Amino acid sequence: MTATTRPAAPAASRTCAGPPQAPARTTRSVGLVGWGAIGRVVGRALAEGAVPGAALACVVDNRVLGSDCPAPQLGFEDALQRCDLIVEAAGQAVVREWGERVLRSGTDLLIASTGALTDAGLFVRLRDAGPGRVYFTGGAVGGLDLLQAVRGLGPLDEVRLTTTKLPSTLEQPWMDERLLARLRTAEAPVEVMTGTARDVPAKFPRSTNVAASVALAVGDLDRVTVRVVADPAATRTRHLIEASGSHGAYRFEVEHRPDPANPATSQVVPHAVLRSLAALAGRTGQIL
Repeated sequence: MTATTRPAAPAASRTCAGPPQAPARTTRSVGLVGWGAIGRVVGRALAEGAVPGAALACVVDNRVLGSDCPAPQLGFEDALQRCDLIVEAAGQAVVREWGERVLRSGTDLLIASTGALTDAGLFVRLRDAGPGRVYFTGGAVGGLDLLQAVRGLGPLDEVRLTTTKLPSTLEQPWMDERLLARLRTAEAPVEVMTGTARDVPAKFPRSTNVAASVALAVGDLDRVTVRVVADPAATRTRHLIEASGSHGAYRFEVEHRPDPANPATSQVVPHAVLRSLAALAGRTGQIL
């Protein structure tokens, strides 16, 4: 019997494509609106490359900034042509005036002045506008991610926020002489106002964005009770969040140093904005 020989199997390929390559990461072109206590910290950090994947393309401000500004100063319309992400760090009025226009242009928008969103109509318009996407930064308070997650279990029964600041940072044009005198002569904590997260941020547009941020996380402006306290001994700004429902109870308390250039805001706020920018730019290792 004649032996037959099987054909040899083809030799295994010795070439290997290796692990799949990650797609090239694009750099976000950032337009910064506002060159105040928040904007200066954010802008300089971006200009120094502190947020990989994000570059400062321009600054928008209604003042002439000169050589202090590390990027070209442009008008809003020109900024929309140059940028794919606008960072608002200039106050609630900017959100009201320009928010929808930014999103309709296809540019994303990161909002620091969340107090503007207590206007329910504006919130709906921004949420539904596009093709740009709208984002909010948590600012001076933590725990918002957990409160937002808890919404999946059902509504909270009670949410309370107590904000305590120096009396001078809480003075407002609408206050009468009696209330102003109480603030200016206080030797102990003074309750300035109690209301909902719908009411209070409108009365303190530079001091209570935290109230609106908590309400955005909870999903209900009227469920959040806000108490504003003036304390002449408050070397730090304090925010206490207390929330409870059938599924759990939550308490978050923070104390921050006020920003020396603008005591109405906390030093940490621009760094919260930078953290949000890092997440939007795709930095790995971010807590989302």
